[in-house]
Amino acid sequence: MSLDTTNHAVSTQDLRIKDSLSLRSPDEVQRLLPISAETVRRVATARREVADCIHRRDDRLVAVVGPCSIHDPDAALEYASLLATTARALADALCVVMRVYFEKPRTIVGWKGLINDPGLDGSCRINDGLLVARRLLLDVAEAGLPTANEFLDATIGQYFADLVAWGCIGARTVESQVHRQLASGLSMPVGFKNRTDGDVRVAVEAMQAAAHEHWFPSLARDGRPAILRTSGNPDTHLVLRGGSRSGPNHAAEHVAVAASEMQRAGRLAAVMVDCSHANSGKDLVRQIAVAKDVAMQVAAGERAIVGVMLESNLVAGRQDLVAGSDAARVRGQSVTDPCLGWDETKVLLETLADSVQRRRSG
Repeated sequence: MSLDTTNHAVSTQDLRIKDSLSLRSPDEVQRLLPISAETVRRVATARREVADCIHRRDDRLVAVVGPCSIHDPDAALEYASLLATTARALADALCVVMRVYFEKPRTIVGWKGLINDPGLDGSCRINDGLLVARRLLLDVAEAGLPTANEFLDATIGQYFADLVAWGCIGARTVESQVHRQLASGLSMPVGFKNRTDGDVRVAVEAMQAAAHEHWFPSLARDGRPAILRTSGNPDTHLVLRGGSRSGPNHAAEHVAVAASEMQRAGRLAAVMVDCSHANSGKDLVRQIAVAKDVAMQVAAGERAIVGVMLESNLVAGRQDLVAGSDAARVRGQSVTDPCLGWDETKVLLETLADSVQRRRSG
């Protein structure tokens, strides 16, 4: 049966787009919230220190620590103050970087993070979210802490990447050509997580791809569409986070297999262990056990482990995000994955620092 178009307007464009709003350009956001010369120096120094740890020019352990996803900037700044004090005390053994993640990848649906929905109410005021995110990164930098971010949207990073010391490509996007190209042009060291099922090889392949030059369409800082050419990123490494099929992959035998995989691919054997996600089954007690296992490996002399990741907040656990319930919300407790509380985090950081000292003396 053919379609009769005689008396009907027919369109093939934007049939499922309900609305379109103007988006601020990266340049506009950066002009509203500029980076100071002192903060530029701090970020550049932190990137160099993280890269030195990854390449083992520095024998400290990179510790990426902080909330699963930022939802309350004020509580995040309180957390940053506590972490900065501990980071200074342990700086001889640990290079501490705060997790300041703004985009939350969802398996199906759910709150997508502070940039997408800063009101936590479904209003999705993205222009406001971009300003809130950049302001927080500036504030954390001024508190004396370098920051880490997962790059989920391939263009959003243009708004704040100048403030990020360590970047991550997550388990759901590690196979994406777009994200591999993105990582090849990012100005900071980047960790690639193994795939959600536990496959490590795809992350190693992503490291190989990101090391090369790429041309790809993207967004210029003034908001115009642009074709970017990258030089390749030499400062990448693997993040082991466990998998739905493989189970946890933080033990010594898993680290050894991952290191061999990287060496066969011509990459430096550099592993960060994510103590959460499938390595802990998102169980707080298990996250502590994983971190202690990593500390034991480091203390025993394992050099392939260059970093550790902890999901941590002011208050342990998680809470449901219910629209319109701000007053009832527990301040400093995650609204996404369960996090360690601050007290447990401080103890684990001290344990990890001690393991580095023991590795040195061994």
